[in-house]
Amino acid sequence: MMWRSPLARVRDALRGQKVREKDLRNLVSNLPYEGLDKWKQPNRYFPGNSIKTSKYTLLLFIPMNLFEQFHRLANLYFVGLAILNFVPVVNAFQPEVALIPICVILCLTAMKDAWEDFRRYQSDKRLNSMPCLIYSRKVKQFVERYWKDVRVGDFVKVVCNEIVPADLLLLHTSDPNGVCHIETANLDGETNLKQRRVVPGVCITDPEFEAESFNSIVVCEKPNINLNHFKCYVEKPDKDKVGAGIENLLLRGCTVRNTDHAVGFVVYAGHETKAMLNNNGPRYKRSKQERRLNIDVMFCVILLLTMCLVGALGHYLWLQTLPGLPPYLVPHSNGHLDSPSLSSFYMFFTMIILLQVLIPISLYVSIELVKIAQIFFITNDIDLYDEETDSQIQCRALNITEDLGQIEYIFTDKTGTLTENKMVFRRCSIMGTEYPHKENAIRQAVLTEPDSDEEVIFTQAPQALQTQWSLDSDDVNRKDTMHHHGSRRKVPGTAHSDVAFSSPLETEVTPDKKLLQQISGAESTSVSRKIDAYLDFFLALAICNTVVVSMATAQRQRAAGHLHSFQTNNPLNPLSSFVRTVSSLRRSLTSYQRKSKRNRTISVDSSIEEDHFNPPVKLEGSGGNTGAQTCSLHVPRSSSEPAVTPDMVCYEAESPDEAALVYAAKAYGFILLGRTPDSVTVRLPSGEDLRFEVLDTLTFDSNRKRMSVLVRHPISKEYVLYTKGADYAIMELLGTPYAERLKGNQKNIAADTQQHLDYYAKEGLRTLCIAKKVLSGREYESWSADRHRALAAIENREQLIMDTAVQIETNLTLLGATGIEDRLQENVPDTITALREAGIQVWVLTGDKPETAVNIGYACRLLEEEDLVINMSCKNKLTCTSILDCTLEEVRRYVADPRNVDTTPDISLVIDGRTLAMTLSSDLQERFVELAKHCRSVLCCRVTPLQKSAVVKIIREKLKVMTLAVGDGANDVNMIQAADVGIGISGQEGMQAVMMSDFAISRFKHLKKLLLVHGHWCNSRLANMIIYFFYKNTANVNLLFWYQFFCGFTATAMIDYWLMIFFNLFFTSAPPIMFGILDKDISAEMLLGVPELYRTGQGSGEYRFSTFWVSMLDAFYQSLVCFFIPYLAYRGSDMDIFSFGTPVNTISLFTILLHLSIEIKAWTVVHWVIMLGSVALYFIVTLAYSAICVTCNAYWTLQSQMVDPMFYLVCIITTVVALLPRYTFHVLKNSIAPSPLEQARHLDRMDPITRDQWIKEWRSFRGGGQVKRSGLSVPPSPTLGTSVEAYPPSPTASEITGDEFTLNVISENYNRPVHT
Repeated sequence: MMWRSPLARVRDALRGQKVREKDLRNLVSNLPYEGLDKWKQPNRYFPGNSIKTSKYTLLLFIPMNLFEQFHRLANLYFVGLAILNFVPVVNAFQPEVALIPICVILCLTAMKDAWEDFRRYQSDKRLNSMPCLIYSRKVKQFVERYWKDVRVGDFVKVVCNEIVPADLLLLHTSDPNGVCHIETANLDGETNLKQRRVVPGVCITDPEFEAESFNSIVVCEKPNINLNHFKCYVEKPDKDKVGAGIENLLLRGCTVRNTDHAVGFVVYAGHETKAMLNNNGPRYKRSKQERRLNIDVMFCVILLLTMCLVGALGHYLWLQTLPGLPPYLVPHSNGHLDSPSLSSFYMFFTMIILLQVLIPISLYVSIELVKIAQIFFITNDIDLYDEETDSQIQCRALNITEDLGQIEYIFTDKTGTLTENKMVFRRCSIMGTEYPHKENAIRQAVLTEPDSDEEVIFTQAPQALQTQWSLDSDDVNRKDTMHHHGSRRKVPGTAHSDVAFSSPLETEVTPDKKLLQQISGAESTSVSRKIDAYLDFFLALAICNTVVVSMATAQRQRAAGHLHSFQTNNPLNPLSSFVRTVSSLRRSLTSYQRKSKRNRTISVDSSIEEDHFNPPVKLEGSGGNTGAQTCSLHVPRSSSEPAVTPDMVCYEAESPDEAALVYAAKAYGFILLGRTPDSVTVRLPSGEDLRFEVLDTLTFDSNRKRMSVLVRHPISKEYVLYTKGADYAIMELLGTPYAERLKGNQKNIAADTQQHLDYYAKEGLRTLCIAKKVLSGREYESWSADRHRALAAIENREQLIMDTAVQIETNLTLLGATGIEDRLQENVPDTITALREAGIQVWVLTGDKPETAVNIGYACRLLEEEDLVINMSCKNKLTCTSILDCTLEEVRRYVADPRNVDTTPDISLVIDGRTLAMTLSSDLQERFVELAKHCRSVLCCRVTPLQKSAVVKIIREKLKVMTLAVGDGANDVNMIQAADVGIGISGQEGMQAVMMSDFAISRFKHLKKLLLVHGHWCNSRLANMIIYFFYKNTANVNLLFWYQFFCGFTATAMIDYWLMIFFNLFFTSAPPIMFGILDKDISAEMLLGVPELYRTGQGSGEYRFSTFWVSMLDAFYQSLVCFFIPYLAYRGSDMDIFSFGTPVNTISLFTILLHLSIEIKAWTVVHWVIMLGSVALYFIVTLAYSAICVTCNAYWTLQSQMVDPMFYLVCIITTVVALLPRYTFHVLKNSIAPSPLEQARHLDRMDPITRDQWIKEWRSFRGGGQVKRSGLSVPPSPTLGTSVEAYPPSPTASEITGDEFTLNVISENYNRPVHT
């Protein structure tokens, strides 16, 4: 290796930094430069693939760790005092002794950090040593190397079930269609397969990849954290540019599935890979109590400085009053003493050293220990374990557990959060005709997933999913019914499968008879098959998606290795493992009483829905009971031709909506058989397979709200664009509102379909519109050229791609619409009701239509029948301003009315995304926030992910409230991160929300116990422990301060230095930690039964400005009593100062521990052991120390005191007098004006039966009592053309979501469809 000068190395390093900071990178193959020195490599400026997540090295651990720990001002403060104690003129006691407390704290923290960093080092070493295949020019083949040997510009081969070692641009796969299937579970938690395609036209060396023939230049953007976008193009030797995107990139951490091998070009390696850039480590947030704690620490610092100033001033006055030079003041070597002013200046710093314990050094460590224990109890709660998904709650943020008890606003997503995200095909409308799928409704009623032990007796044969379906008459159905009647089938409650969205509830669809008849008519002639809208509708359902098709016989296998490089290095991982072990052990040792098996018989007649659009259709058949007429759509195949049956096909979708539509098409015989980047194969009901050439796929995005697939029809050879998307997005593309440009029948179809969509939304169904467009050859060629340029662009690539999509998605022909049901999760209404009773305002932010959202709002009890529902839907800002002003005026008038002093208006607000964007503008924010503040619940519809986060930020900042956001998908990540507490639900849409959250739960119902029970306990325990810590240290250190009045303020202590250190480190350290971990003011049953108790923790809660200062004053009083009663008792005696300090120290210990005994709400064996153990430890250590240390000041002091009856009398009397005011205050307060918490504790002491009966009666009285409701009058109609109406009772979704602005006063109960 050639020697290079240091100057050349520096110059090369600067050049490398400049290259890495460029927006675009030019990458070439490393093969021509193999074996050359590193500085001759073209890609040398980019980092290698070796990773290092550990912080320290063996040599630099101590200085680096100390540097980190000294970022804490408390540690810096105590180290400074310890160093100050080494200065002779200001030292208070032995310098070595002063170092002990801070050294113990620093050592414990360093040991914890070293253990965590060693685990990170082991993980890094394991990952860097994983094997991979890299192409070598010398060997002319792929050779095995380690991950750490991979460099940018290498060619890496990944075989099936292996993990991708770096970010690879896909150039070749074993699949003839150039497809590679990957699983991204390690990145985002999604288990469904995704397709990645080779860069087209770059490598055409089949069947084997020849890496040495690659002589193109790869131009890509600089690394970023966006996992869903990638800008790149490949420049060939002929200067032709081929665009590449995220669909051509294999990300580090993905696993190759169902593909023998894939070869890629390394574009990012090591810490520049997208997976590593997204590895931010453990989340750190400052809790509200921590911010309050820092303020109180500053108060203690001010108090300390005041006491030291008093001491310095007192020392100055004492020196001034001395008549001469007393013998106990030792002069300097020159025979002179310092002046009183200089001595008092020195004494100020000496007093700081003496009274330093006023700032609790061990409080921060104790808080960390308590929070770790709280997380242990939360994760180990069996009620927060979900048996169906075999998952428990995850605590990803380690320091905000107490914030769970102070939440005032909850912002929640709807789909997948309140609902199951199990999309069930319910109804459809085709060419203006509605098909209610009554038989499917029966199946859903039967197949609603019961408990795993429950058996269901079917009165109708379950519809088998098969290609060869037939249209049978009622007689055949009756025959099948008799055949299956009485047979029992287990309905599994859990479908443990690698495939998402594959439960029977989602995959089994019973076709509508009328629709089957219509399709059979369309299939009867070859001419109609080309143009029939019914066939096009189901072809669109089967084609217009990104569903990956695989065969059931080729199911993927799981890789044995695990990837950790991009996972959060959580210091609680070992604790979590221990928790899982304990939970598993508990579940294995605890026998659950299974529910009794019960047989259910579901009547067919009672399950059939009413058809609001079509009269019943009766199919006439010939023959008797044995000869039913059958209209078969199956064309028999020859026995020699291998047939692909539907059971062999396995679908893997990225969203449940896509899965539901593909399974619906499959139920009607339009079976998606295969998908490649260039083609999609669909089997028709007749059995014929059609292979459509896929020309382009316009993927879904949140701006267009739709996706399209451009194909070439195999029969008509036409260029057909199939589009599906949100109803309003598709309807706008038909022309002006409701397709006014259309004529005749087409216009009626659009209007009828819109009517069906409104009904679907009113029923709470998710709606999608299906449309198509036929392009001419010239139109396609012109558009294809624009599309190619957009895909090859680097600058403004996303906008150009979107523009090309919008360009082609115009003048669509409406085919129909679908209605998909997404049912509420279990116990969602009960959870929302409890949260609202707890004083928490619940907001739902969803992208659904207002009608759908309102229906779900009533179903989950977010909206009540008696609510005044304010619906805001404005088309311009002037109208929005007028509406806000009118509504606010009515609200203010109601609040100002003296007749409404004891009532609150039950107002609910429904607002759409367009109006919300107006209200979030700077000039309307204040008015919107004021209106929302008076609303009991808010429902935001048609909102984007950015609007979700904007709403959370505005409410949190304007109202200064504690916010919590909960969601399950990637579109909820911004909202989760904007809130004080973010909760992710590990649902069916991957783990993006979970990975960015502070806590992760599996069901929305778990939020109830997490907040009302664990949140209350964590907040109460930590608040009381912090207050007690301040009290304890103040009460103890003030004993030394009072003594200064009798020793000339010379910073002398009457207690031995070692005993002073032991007092805080050993004698009184365990009880407050135990208090913060185990204290339980109210039982979980009481907190769940009376949610209103949660309100006590909101706002300032128990840790308030007043409680802090009351405890500080109590500490001053108790220290006065503990000092002066022994002083008066022993005054005039001949005992020395350390003999006097012994009873004072003992009394202080008794008072502090008994003070804690008064505050403890629930005593357990652990409490008794620790309390009595602390007292025993004090006497054992003090007796041993005073007996062993012959040269110490405290030699034999406690032994001599314990033989004196006066010692016991003084201890008892002083302790009683010190604690009497606090005890009396508690007795009077709990007797005369008990707080809600105290009343709840009184009920807790009752037997469970009496307590539960009282809670039930109380809730019944509260719910049935006459409550004054709001009497808001309807605002006057604005002059801007806005209709303001007061709808009568019996609301409907269309009434609630008027065109402009609506006030709905709902005062009567009515039956509304509830989806549970």
